[in-house]
Amino acid sequence: MKAVQVVGYHRDLELTDVAMPEITGPYDVLVRIGGAGVCRTDIHILEGQWAEKSGVTLPYTIGHENAGWVHAVGSAVTNVAEGDKVIVHPLVTCGLCRACRSGDDVHCQQSQFPGIDTHGGYAEYLRTSARSVVKLDDSLEPADVAALADAGLTAYHAVAKAAARLRPGDRCVLIGAGGLGHIGIQVLKALTAAELVVVDRNPDAVELARSIGADHGVVADGTHAEQVLELTGGHGAEVVLDFVGEGGSTRDGLRMVRRAGDYHVIGYGENVDVATIDLISAEVNIIGNLVGSYNDLRELMVLAAQGHVRLHTTTYPMEKFQDAIDDLAAGRIRGRAILTP
Repeated sequence: MKAVQVVGYHRDLELTDVAMPEITGPYDVLVRIGGAGVCRTDIHILEGQWAEKSGVTLPYTIGHENAGWVHAVGSAVTNVAEGDKVIVHPLVTCGLCRACRSGDDVHCQQSQFPGIDTHGGYAEYLRTSARSVVKLDDSLEPADVAALADAGLTAYHAVAKAAARLRPGDRCVLIGAGGLGHIGIQVLKALTAAELVVVDRNPDAVELARSIGADHGVVADGTHAEQVLELTGGHGAEVVLDFVGEGGSTRDGLRMVRRAGDYHVIGYGENVDVATIDLISAEVNIIGNLVGSYNDLRELMVLAAQGHVRLHTTTYPMEKFQDAIDDLAAGRIRGRAILTP
């Protein structure tokens, strides 16, 4: 089968022929890929940022946002059947450890992460497990929702945590209205009545944010923190969701959160630099966010089927993978890029 692989760090990806994965265990599920999301993490992988953490052996197939059709199943699989439309949770988990048994499978002690530490979905087929597949509503198509498998799931996970503390009349600042942020906006408006302020460097992204539910849009022009403070009566927001995590956004995010507020870090790329006396005196909470759980993904698919969450996508055939990577790196993508075999 055709697959796009990492052949070396600081090198371009390559399209090559590899062996098709096979069913080897009773709970294996083989998915024919209908869409694979192109994520900024893929760029970070090529930059070598994940090399030590993942320990993956090169070459390997990239791609961790996947959806498609069930092609084959192991002997013990009963929750899906051949031909079913599915979205794939990005982790393959054991189901037996304490985290899995408590529904916190994102912290499974024996997980694999296809596209990060094993073969992923920039390919015609992907092997995953019965625990990792969520059947899609008839109204949804794999290529339309593929990026919800990680970008959407990460956004949902962070917003759902934030929504637990937000009350009507509270304010939430969302930094970055790009691939993850534009999903977070929709989820936040579906889950809470909080007033939403979106900050982004790109005026077009700010306009997109307004069109999908943001109450206020602020262009990050150097005065954005002051503008947000003015919108919040000088106090800052109860919650700040930082989908950027670099380029100074961590500094700005902490400036925009109020006393006893929550600053959620979702994007990454720089260090969070804050004086401990400031954390103590203001009782600000800094909260990290990884990808969401299987149950988070099921809930997100309900919102998608109900029309509350829609991806803005640009689709590329698999052989145009480099165009997709280049367009993402250059900031030419509004929403998410999707590869289709």
